[in-house]
Amino acid sequence: MVIISLTTDFGEKDHFVGAVKGSIYKEAEEARIVDISHRVSPFNVEEAAYILKNAYRDFPEGSIHVYGVDGERNEDTRHIAVYFDGHYFVGADNGVMSLIIGEGIPEKMVEINLYRDVDTIFPCRDVFVKVACHIARGGTLEVVGKPVQQLKSLRAFTPLINTEQNMVTGHVVYVDNYGNVVTNISRQFFENVRKGRRFELYARNYKFEKIYLKYSDIVNFSIEKPLRDDDGKKLAVFNSAGFIELAMYRSNRDTVGGASSLLGLSYRDVITVRFLQ
Repeated sequence: MVIISLTTDFGEKDHFVGAVKGSIYKEAEEARIVDISHRVSPFNVEEAAYILKNAYRDFPEGSIHVYGVDGERNEDTRHIAVYFDGHYFVGADNGVMSLIIGEGIPEKMVEINLYRDVDTIFPCRDVFVKVACHIARGGTLEVVGKPVQQLKSLRAFTPLINTEQNMVTGHVVYVDNYGNVVTNISRQFFENVRKGRRFELYARNYKFEKIYLKYSDIVNFSIEKPLRDDDGKKLAVFNSAGFIELAMYRSNRDTVGGASSLLGLSYRDVITVRFLQ
């Protein structure tokens, strides 16, 4: 039984998610459908890539991942199917796959060429699902498209290093359900540039001089619990996906707010790390 995952910006109000699932069951009724997220910010390919990249590895190999974010085919954007790291991905070549793959090398990539039979404003249902179900039935990528060698790359989304190698400039790529702010600076990238030096991380007018490995590392457990005053403290942490994240300890975005609202940070805001001698 093949798993088909869905990651889209369709939201939960309209008919789109139901239509996509129905079309899958119409062609592959034995498939198991897993919703990764349907609340990606509209057309936000970087957010879609972050969510899918950090979810697909927990699926069994052979799973098929359909992403329907900014999926319309046009002169700038083609449709692709990719086999990478034991998984299949089907969607638009809009930068999502290049961000997921990073420095990796896909085993197979094809440009989907079903368009003599399909001309649609709803490619996730009418194109991506057809390809996903073809794969689920044991079909090969070569049947649905011609091989391609490169993916659209979004270099602007990678952190920058200055010529003196003492400053990294990144930005916010995602705000999670807790209001935590995720940057595009990975722990590996950070440590490679850091080389053991002290650092100062700046986000707007806020400074961080330590990055924790767990949220609770900020707590001084030697102090009796009633006397602690840790809730709501700002911290930087390497999150479970391996990226620098700014958070407020045990905050609630629906009441007091999260790091995004309390620190005034949102998508694409600049994060700077200065390394000290």
